[in-house]
Amino acid sequence: MIDVEHARRTIAGRVHRTPTFSSAALGAHLKAELFQKTGSFKARGALNRMAALTDEERRRGVVAWSAGNHAQAVAWAAAQYGVDCLAMMWNGANEYKAAAARSYGATVDLSSPDPTVAFERARATDRVFVHPHDDPWVIAGHGTLALEILEDVPEVATVVVGVGGGGLVAGIVSALAGRARIVAVEPERSQAFRAGLEAGHSVQVETNTIADGLAPPFAGELALQICRGAVDSVLVSEEEIADGMRFLYARAKLACEPAGAAAAAAVLAGKVELVGPTVVIVSGGNSVPEQAAAILGTR
Repeated sequence: MIDVEHARRTIAGRVHRTPTFSSAALGAHLKAELFQKTGSFKARGALNRMAALTDEERRRGVVAWSAGNHAQAVAWAAAQYGVDCLAMMWNGANEYKAAAARSYGATVDLSSPDPTVAFERARATDRVFVHPHDDPWVIAGHGTLALEILEDVPEVATVVVGVGGGGLVAGIVSALAGRARIVAVEPERSQAFRAGLEAGHSVQVETNTIADGLAPPFAGELALQICRGAVDSVLVSEEEIADGMRFLYARAKLACEPAGAAAAAAVLAGKVELVGPTVVIVSGGNSVPEQAAAILGTR
């Protein structure tokens, strides 16, 4: 069971209550989750998962498998409970996100050649594996974001959210229980979630996108189960993601990473029909400075 209300009580006062504000230029509201602890929604689920650990599990420590944002969040959350954390990343992963995970106290392993090998190595440890999108505690924590949306925009009709492995969108589906249309936005070059929905189960895909936070090699089985038949799927190109990032920086003053701009990119590109009050989630404020400068300086 995905208990979002319990998660809200568990993490209350320990994560930021991020703002929602309107954007006339976009024609929608923006949920600025990039202002969250560690720079993304991931802190919500990670903290809820740490709270659920038994004493024996805390002694064993935890391991996170991540391109970066989940690693940072689990490292931060583990530190709140005095739990040892290993972040299993891979060769070529975002060095800034790896450094941030270390700064929160995690040991970071970048020796795996790719995400799939890193995943298998993480699962093979004796630590508690904190899955980024296939853990009910993590998904419930992420769903607390949607409860804040309901408080800020009670009449919300549509929620647009960037999707990688599906943990956040599954939490939103669980929290809203059919009260709003949910649009899941993926990069054209990273379609693990759509592929999983179409196949009826998680499938491995190749990814090559500037939005590294939306580029898992597969989506979570639990996330797919929750979202099947409950979301609309939209794809955005690399240039549309870049346009979204430039728009958010220039017009909304939100310095997000490419993954955080995907949802807004879909709206800007006219790929989401705005029927009723719409909330666009902006999550991921951990951009590589050189990448951000290149994107923002290009038209």
